[in-house]
Amino acid sequence: MPIMKRAGAELLGTFWLVFGGCGSAVLAAAFPGVGIGLLGVSLAFGLTVLTMAYAIGHISGCHLNPAVTLGLWAGRRFPSKDVPYYIIAQVLGGIVGAAALWLIASGRAGFKLSGGLAANGYGAHSPGHYTLLAGLVIELVLSFGFLIVILGATDKRAPQGLAPVAIGLALTLIHLISIPVTNTSVNPARSTGPAVFVGGWALEQLWLFWFAPIAGAVIAGYVYRLLWEKKR
Repeated sequence: MPIMKRAGAELLGTFWLVFGGCGSAVLAAAFPGVGIGLLGVSLAFGLTVLTMAYAIGHISGCHLNPAVTLGLWAGRRFPSKDVPYYIIAQVLGGIVGAAALWLIASGRAGFKLSGGLAANGYGAHSPGHYTLLAGLVIELVLSFGFLIVILGATDKRAPQGLAPVAIGLALTLIHLISIPVTNTSVNPARSTGPAVFVGGWALEQLWLFWFAPIAGAVIAGYVYRLLWEKKR
């Protein structure tokens, strides 16, 4: 499959993840009487990955996340030459997804971007007012765990056809754990989209949501390859 077609699939898939996941947080989490809350938002993020894995997994691998792409690269599952195309497409998809969400959310009287558009943050901008250190540790640890699940579920020795389910449920679990801490990133593209529109504090704190997920994912790629991959 040509790289531009695969990158296009990544752009579409990341759009779906940001629009669906962040959209559930912004539009539905606290809707009077029927709000879906933390559990619903967590499930929504998992469902975006699960549904797109079946829709575009056979085209691009359905990374939807620069940290996943770099983690798979570290695990020797993805070629270096394709990494920039995927990351650019993912970031663009995240921005377009956030733009669509902003257009819809701003159609309600009283909407303010200062509410965050589901942007990620620490300190005063953490839902539970957790510190920078807490945010760094949880994003790194959960990104590490996410990549271990992805690498294991997509291993040729794993049960075939069930990887999207395992990966989607893993992302749901990650959100259940970490929404109170950072609003959950584990994905630089997901963090960049809302931050572009919120600006200010969201852009100032964005570095953490690039550094920690990528660090955790790359470490996981090397660990999985060294400990569990079959020797060639």
